[in-house]
Amino acid sequence: MAEGFLKSFDKNLEVYSAGTRPAEKVNPFAVKAMKEIGIDISNGISEDVDKYLSQSFDYVITVCDNAKETCPVFMGNVKHRLHIGFDDPADAVGTEEEVMPVYRRVRDEIKKDFYEFYKKELKEK
Repeated sequence: MAEGFLKSFDKNLEVYSAGTRPAEKVNPFAVKAMKEIGIDISNGISEDVDKYLSQSFDYVITVCDNAKETCPVFMGNVKHRLHIGFDDPADAVGTEEEVMPVYRRVRDEIKKDFYEFYKKELKEK
């Protein structure tokens, strides 16, 4: 979801998203939550963070507490390492009617916090 928001803020940003335990596909609840606000992440690819360890980045941002604790050390040139933490909505259990409010809440938190990051760190550069 964070990748989708950053790309929606600025089409010229080069954004990559990866996880420490990537799923086979983007979570359908995340796709639905983002689609509700007009952002299509259905073609996203869930990739392993290991794919990017040798690359250079301006920012590496972890988003879940678990990722902060288990995120590997990036061997490439990383100018800024940040943690902008959120509950992992994939931990929500129950029916769609019970799970979707969790995805919406986390989606809205991600949008707010990543827009603040974008305005402060990226927009003026």
